[in-house]
Amino acid sequence: QDSGLYLKELIEPVLTCFNDADSRLRYYACEALYNIVKVARGSVLPHFNVLFDGLSKLAADPDPNVKSGSELLDRLLKDIVTESNQFDLVGFIPLLRERIYSNNQYARQFIISWILVLESVPDINLLDYLPEILDGLFQILGDNSKEIRKMCEVALGEFLKEIKKNPSSVKFAEMANILVIHCQAADDLIQLTAMCWMREFIQLAGRVMLPYSSGILTAVLPCLSYDDRKKNIKEVANVCNQSLMKLVIPEDDEMDEAKQSMTLPAEPTSEESLSKPEAASSGESPSVRALDVTALNQPLSFPCSSERIQVTLNLDGIVQVLDCHLHDTSIGMMTRIAVLKWLYHLYIKTPRKMFRHTDSLFPILLRTLSDESDEVILKDLEVLAEIASSPAGQTEGHGPSDGSDVRPGPVELHVPARAGQLSSSGTKGLECSPSTPTMNSYFYKFMINLLKRFSSERKLLETRGAFIIRQLCLLLNAENIFHSMADILLREEDLKFASTMVHTLNTILLTSSELFQLRNQLKDLKTPESRNLFCCLYRSWCHNPVTTVSLCFLTQNYKHAYDLIQKFGDLEVTVDFLTEVDKLVQLIECPIFTYLRLQLLDVKNNPYLIKALYGLLMLLPQSSAFQLLSHRLQCVPNPELMQTADSTKASAGFKRASASNIDYTELLQHFEKVQNKHLEARHQRAGRAEQLDRRVVL
Repeated sequence: QDSGLYLKELIEPVLTCFNDADSRLRYYACEALYNIVKVARGSVLPHFNVLFDGLSKLAADPDPNVKSGSELLDRLLKDIVTESNQFDLVGFIPLLRERIYSNNQYARQFIISWILVLESVPDINLLDYLPEILDGLFQILGDNSKEIRKMCEVALGEFLKEIKKNPSSVKFAEMANILVIHCQAADDLIQLTAMCWMREFIQLAGRVMLPYSSGILTAVLPCLSYDDRKKNIKEVANVCNQSLMKLVIPEDDEMDEAKQSMTLPAEPTSEESLSKPEAASSGESPSVRALDVTALNQPLSFPCSSERIQVTLNLDGIVQVLDCHLHDTSIGMMTRIAVLKWLYHLYIKTPRKMFRHTDSLFPILLRTLSDESDEVILKDLEVLAEIASSPAGQTEGHGPSDGSDVRPGPVELHVPARAGQLSSSGTKGLECSPSTPTMNSYFYKFMINLLKRFSSERKLLETRGAFIIRQLCLLLNAENIFHSMADILLREEDLKFASTMVHTLNTILLTSSELFQLRNQLKDLKTPESRNLFCCLYRSWCHNPVTTVSLCFLTQNYKHAYDLIQKFGDLEVTVDFLTEVDKLVQLIECPIFTYLRLQLLDVKNNPYLIKALYGLLMLLPQSSAFQLLSHRLQCVPNPELMQTADSTKASAGFKRASASNIDYTELLQHFEKVQNKHLEARHQRAGRAEQLDRRVVL
């Protein structure tokens, strides 16, 4: 009964024998210590650390007898710890944290078995010290032994159950970075387990995890592009991504980081847990290991605690991660889509803060329009459209750093009211002009850079140009897009590109269902706004003669269309020109021009329509398009047979209201001027080509 007084003197000599080279001596020492512990029982607990240290060495002993004896002693010691309420957990944790990084399989098995025992004791709260050992547990999870991996899985599973049961006492912040690191592990089991923990942490801790968002996204985003071989990891990563996104709220846009004076208590454990043994065993660089450690000093908000502390969203870090992933051409499609969804979400929830990053993001967002995936392009266009239309983009100091200065001045048109002076008469026109306050400073920059991209990447224009513009017409105001693009193309120096771009825009205008309202607006030219838009489009459409005629057909300016066709005799007729006339004839037969074909019945009031169509017929060679238009014109009725008393009265007062508001003579002169420029440019190109041929011959 007095053995407790002499335990130190009894234990130390025996433990010394554990290091002896003679296996028999080690065995007898083990047997002697077993008897001492059996007699002393709970009195040995003050010496638990030295006993544990000695046992951990014997667990890896090569002699089977010694190993067997150590297992008996181990079981006895576990029984004593389980039945006692005097176990010093605080004193034991530093030793456990040190030994958990052992690479020996038997030592790892020994460590895990003790963690499982301590976890099962009701009076011992190992969860408080989980940040100290979590990193080591994840490393053991990558052991080659299936048995050890299974034991470690069980231990981690038990900890996770406790976390779910009592989240208010969990130190989420101290473990966040540990999970971030292991979510990027090469081992599938480690990565899946860490990702499952991350999912639970985000759902349980909520906004506490926000300061670690950049690290979490670094780990989660690449997993979204995994194939079916890693389907489980991909699914869990997707849940993590969605849950984290929901944590960002509009209030984050209003919080001023400078006012957030409250910080977390000192948290040395998070950095200590990423200790040298761990770094050595993982083989990862310190820079990767230190990811987001600075976030530990960020103010946090624990949802389960009585006092709520404001959380600061580290938006700079998040944007940096998203930007890096967009620049990485090797990442998968689903990751790129997720990145763009994040950017869109952040522009919706925190527009004021996001516009500080827009200048740096803008170039890569434009480059992403060349992506192979339609889905990626759609998401990219959503982000760009949000940037171009957000009121936050109009805030002082957040305008574009470049591009806005190249915006041309307003086009001088012979209409009664300018777009900027229509505030009293037409709200629609006010909203649609690119010079109005409803358009932020990035809209025009976007249009300029989009056209530059089409100019430098003709393949993009050919394959995706119509798709991109049509989607933009759905996301933004179609009139704004056409008005601004026409305005920019009017000053385009590359005349060949201007002609191609105008042709593309005209095809979209005439054929896309998305532009139904815009076509209706142009069809009648009843309002000053519609006439202003027509004049703006007309001036750019002059880059392409046939598209100019089609615009006149759309707007029912048949006399002007006829005047234009008369000028075609002075133009250089090329194969491309005749091909476009052919396409226009095909378009006239489409549903969009149903109203035009019906107007052929009213011969008396539409003589210039018939003349214009006959003019096109005279331009065409004897082709299928010629036959098509010829058959259509043969269906035009005799005006005498169609004459009625009512139509006589109607024709007397018939006059297009727009005729008095638009100077068609000036527009015709502009057409001639633009076409002369095109003629000069073609001759210059031909001259350069001829000189090149001569040099080749010489």
